[in-house]
Amino acid sequence: MSAVDKAFHGLRHMIATGRLVAGQRIPPENDLCDELGVSRGSLREAVRMLAALGVIEPRHGSGTYVSQLRPEDIVGSLSLTVDLLPLEGLLEMFEIRRVLESHAAAQAAARMTPETMATLFEYIEAMEATEDPTEVSGLDHCFHAEIARVGGNPTLGSLLGVFRARSRAYQVFTLPEGPGIKRASDEDHRAIAGAIARRDPAAAGNAAAAHVAHTEKWLHAFLPGRPDPADPEGSHA
Repeated sequence: MSAVDKAFHGLRHMIATGRLVAGQRIPPENDLCDELGVSRGSLREAVRMLAALGVIEPRHGSGTYVSQLRPEDIVGSLSLTVDLLPLEGLLEMFEIRRVLESHAAAQAAARMTPETMATLFEYIEAMEATEDPTEVSGLDHCFHAEIARVGGNPTLGSLLGVFRARSRAYQVFTLPEGPGIKRASDEDHRAIAGAIARRDPAAAGNAAAAHVAHTEKWLHAFLPGRPDPADPEGSHA
């Protein structure tokens, strides 16, 4: 184990065991270096690594503190690794995403407010009114993020945001089948929003799961020479 790894896992252990708690200032460098048996340089690199993960917060002029360790922030840091996944790896995660998006939509249907519905339909109308892939992608993110927000679990919303961010690297609307995909996506969004508006959790969950399944199928078009396994003829329409 390298000195940096030793410092990283030493600090991580202190936080995991509750020796250092959320919001607490970490001990002085000299004390930590002596306890962990590492140099200042190794300790500082370990602190930088934990800061990137949202676990440590260096505060200029004040010191270095354990973050608030909010679950949504820690989960959000998964983007550092999920964003590195090749498409094959991303597609493997879609089974998880189907379940989670379905749950978020069902929860939103149970907690729907008139303000929520107005916001969702504003996003839908804006998506339907534009053909710009970048603009559609941004609106799509806002639509699904609003559903997750209303669902009431910030950690779930953060995790779904990580999945969606990686998927947005692939612009399915620029494919030859793009116009048809766009129409199908718009219809999916209306089906999800309609079920939420009717306060029908089961229908909302099913519509969300179907939408994620459609997205998964469309993404297979970015696997050169590898047809969609759900489509024996290799069609991506």
